[in-house]
Amino acid sequence: MIDLFLSLILAADQVVLDNEYVHVTRSASWCAAANTPDCGFRVIVALDDLVLAGAGSSQRMTRGDVAVFQPDESYEPPASSAFIEVAIKPNHPPAQFPTATIAPQKNALCYDGKDFFVFEERLAPGDTRPRHSHSERVVIQLNQTRLRQWPDGGDVLLIETTPERVSFNSPVVHAVQNVGDTPLRGIVIEFKPGLVGTTSK
Repeated sequence: MIDLFLSLILAADQVVLDNEYVHVTRSASWCAAANTPDCGFRVIVALDDLVLAGAGSSQRMTRGDVAVFQPDESYEPPASSAFIEVAIKPNHPPAQFPTATIAPQKNALCYDGKDFFVFEERLAPGDTRPRHSHSERVVIQLNQTRLRQWPDGGDVLLIETTPERVSFNSPVVHAVQNVGDTPLRGIVIEFKPGLVGTTSK
């Protein structure tokens, strides 16, 4: 009984985000097996060097690398390395979208699917990303830096990013400047506006 209680506490600590759209865990997988209930696509983000086996092959990953698995694909979670698993929930609500659609510059696309896309967010110290937009999204920060943001219709914001922090962000139209001493680097899983969750590519 005590072992069960301790395992439940540990499992609760590994869950870093859970809402209508995603279930996110750190260094633990709730959705590694194919066709697990309430688990659609899975996005693995490496926080350390690791080898990820799945879908008939294995791949070496370093911090910030991304792997995407379809609902009918299984994988083996790395046993001793840090990673984030983002499980997209099937039939999630349609994503909320911003008042304008303006593609952000200077990022690197990692995956583009029917329901969501994944990109690496990049911005060098002192650099500015011109006015752009985002719909609802999961953001996984990899570096610590400071950002100045100019959101449409709002006050100027000064934000300190926290490495390995996971958040679910609201739609926004804004411009961003990196006012810190280190590059901005993060992985963003952004939902495509207006689409209900899907289990197909």
